[in-house]
Amino acid sequence: MSNASHEGAVPRKAPTLLMDAEESPARRARRRPLLFVGCVVVDAAWMRQKLEEFIAVANQSVEASRREDYSFQSELRKREFSVKAVLKSLNPELAEFSLDGMFPEFTAIGQVERGLGVLADREEVAARLVPDAPVLPADKFHPWVWNSARTLWESHHYRQAVQTAATTINAKIQDKVQRRDVSDTKLVQEAFSDSAPAPGKARLRLPGDSSSETVQGRQRGAQQLGLACVSLIRNPASHEDEEWDEQFALEQLATLSVFARLVDECQVVTA
Repeated sequence: MSNASHEGAVPRKAPTLLMDAEESPARRARRRPLLFVGCVVVDAAWMRQKLEEFIAVANQSVEASRREDYSFQSELRKREFSVKAVLKSLNPELAEFSLDGMFPEFTAIGQVERGLGVLADREEVAARLVPDAPVLPADKFHPWVWNSARTLWESHHYRQAVQTAATTINAKIQDKVQRRDVSDTKLVQEAFSDSAPAPGKARLRLPGDSSSETVQGRQRGAQQLGLACVSLIRNPASHEDEEWDEQFALEQLATLSVFARLVDECQVVTA
């Protein structure tokens, strides 16, 4: 995909690969407003909605009560259980109010507003305190990978984005060795073969002293990584039907990026 297709477009922030073994609370807060309260994962958006709706009804009840209309108090009591459950999860003391007596709405509104404040603080903490681990932005992947995956990724077609990136690497290898008669597994096997090049069968060689065990090891590793990318990434991405999780797909792109850099680094050796 050419960069020209994005001229004039508002740049989007590339996804970031987290190095933590598990998804962090901060990442969940950015992807979907979830919070950790104790050992329970809660939905912050739902909590806020319940509290704000209660305040709106309570204000209506206050105005109606001044006209001796107490019909809204029944609606408040219907919402009492869920609102107090939310407040207890934030701070048990906030749920200690009663809807009985004269104008109980004032105390209830005050407690619920305090609950909204606690909720806002917790959301900010979850969003701001990112994990103390390195991150890897996707737009720093090898350009063969991210440039080809970007459009599909931004439309949330993660599996297809990975498949497109893998196909692009295959095409780049074909271009380097000037072959169209083989692809995927056979292409990687022959391009990185330790056999001498033959007519019509160019080889890819990593730079360095070919007699060095380190260089030889890298050469074998590049071939093995390429074969793994075909079997473990390209094939599943091409043949599975279900969409992939974003984090999982990012990890596949990161692996493809490592292989793409090796291919890009290789020198072409011909007969």
